[in-house]
Amino acid sequence: MKKTVKTLLDMKAKGEKIAQLTCYDYTTARLMDEAGVDMILVGDSLGMTMQGYNDTLPVTLDEMIVYGRSVARACKETFVVLDMPFMSYQISPAQALESAGRMMKEAPGISAVKLEGGVHIAPQIKAITEAGIPVVGHVGMTPQSVNALGGFKVQGKGEENAERVLQDALAVQEAGAFAITLECVPPKLATLITKKLDIITIGIGASNGCDAQVLVYQDMLNMTTGGIAPKFVRHFANIGDEMKKAFTEYQAAVKDQSFPAVEHTYPKSDCSDEFLASLDAKY
Repeated sequence: MKKTVKTLLDMKAKGEKIAQLTCYDYTTARLMDEAGVDMILVGDSLGMTMQGYNDTLPVTLDEMIVYGRSVARACKETFVVLDMPFMSYQISPAQALESAGRMMKEAPGISAVKLEGGVHIAPQIKAITEAGIPVVGHVGMTPQSVNALGGFKVQGKGEENAERVLQDALAVQEAGAFAITLECVPPKLATLITKKLDIITIGIGASNGCDAQVLVYQDMLNMTTGGIAPKFVRHFANIGDEMKKAFTEYQAAVKDQSFPAVEHTYPKSDCSDEFLASLDAKY
């Protein structure tokens, strides 16, 4: 059965941890769904993982909808969340509701939207949830604010900053979100926030004190090259190396003509030698 907001909140109530991964395409989403992954986030991280940008800021609402509906088509059981990209909700609650409505209508199968920010974005969250659209919040390190934060850095260090992150999380809950992502938040603070909230906390670089965990799937499969993985990433497989090996072997097989071999062709459907000879002579 398709997981729902109630399903996930029941898991939290029972103390059952929730697993979430990012995903951006039908094929990978189908594999995740078959593996039993609880939640998928179609993140605006696709700007970096799929489009090669340095951050998430260039991603558009139209792009998120295309990627979102591709993922949603594959998921029979997994709960799918779609990120709201930069400047699709910051202007006003009305803009946020319009953008969220488009996402739900144009990416059928999406179960919730996610947006970044705490106290200052609470009116937008309230407008969306009051329209019946489930919302996941996001506080701590908020990638869309990377320029204001001075880079991808831990948030909530020191007493003043810790209290600010807690206040943001409480505001997101009060506004009606059913879950909140805590990114790059120190362990003790993440555990305290999880204790204080009734909604689900999803950690990324925020310790196992959270109710759920999320990772970028290319990171956990070690598919990224040319950079240093964040501290919070664990490589569950080295798929990047296996892919490069396969690509190299394919290249060599084409060059030495061992591929395609006879078993990869359709000789029984070919024309007779005589007919082909007549075509050769005719043309």
